[in-house]
Amino acid sequence: MPLKPAVLGWLGVGGVPPGDLPRAFAWERRLRWVMVVAALLSIPAWYLEEVALGGVFHKTGVLLEAFIFCAFSAELLWMLAVTRYRLAYLRGNWLDVAIVLSAALNLMGLAAEWVALGRLLRLVLAGMLMARALGTLRAVAKPGGVIYLLLFGLVSLLAGAAGFYWLEPNVHSFGDGIWLAFVTGSTVGYGDIVPSTPASRLLAVFLVVVGIAILSVLTASIAAFFVGEDEQALRRAMHQDVLELRADVAALIGEEERHMRRELHAEVMTLRREIQELRAHLPQAVAKTAGTD
Repeated sequence: MPLKPAVLGWLGVGGVPPGDLPRAFAWERRLRWVMVVAALLSIPAWYLEEVALGGVFHKTGVLLEAFIFCAFSAELLWMLAVTRYRLAYLRGNWLDVAIVLSAALNLMGLAAEWVALGRLLRLVLAGMLMARALGTLRAVAKPGGVIYLLLFGLVSLLAGAAGFYWLEPNVHSFGDGIWLAFVTGSTVGYGDIVPSTPASRLLAVFLVVVGIAILSVLTASIAAFFVGEDEQALRRAMHQDVLELRADVAALIGEEERHMRRELHAEVMTLRREIQELRAHLPQAVAKTAGTD
């Protein structure tokens, strides 16, 4: 059961207020997955800034942090421009405001505790946005959307394999990276190759989440396929019954209509005969009335 708008507002992910302009809802749908990706970028940004060694990696993390700040700032300003209820939007999406402020604090190099809070808020926002965006997976859960799900899984597998090949010392070939990405995403975990560095472990966490999501949606797609087949068969049977019922009703109405027409025709013919008889006797009646006078 979906959460009520008031609850989402308390959580800071209320979205567009009810009764707002249609274009506001349209832009919210367009930007939903973009903001999910921007929020998830806080994971590599955190690693590159805090864990990875080397000035290049740190600068890359700062650039990701700047991109996150620009993305959330642009999204917030644009939604304020297209929404009718600006104050209500800010109250219902206070988490976006907190993200922008914390990212700005991080870019300015202020207190570390504020930086940690900002990263935590971005991760929370990513989870909230993922929950809100799960409604878009209904199209993927249908039989026609399985191909997109499999393509996404393949891309995630190859990206994870490349990440393990680059980050994990125990992975000596791209094939080993594919194997580790597969057993990690499928949550099998044979133990022959295990992530040993903070970066590869962080990547493993991401692959586990993606793998569980893909397997769940794939299972739902298979169930939807069989349920859809039964539903289509039931609909076809109901449609045939409706057609037969319409034919029976039309036949009954046609027969009744023909019977009524025959009776009406007979009554009209009888009325015509009576009128002709009245016309035939009318001169005699007039003559008798005149003779009496």
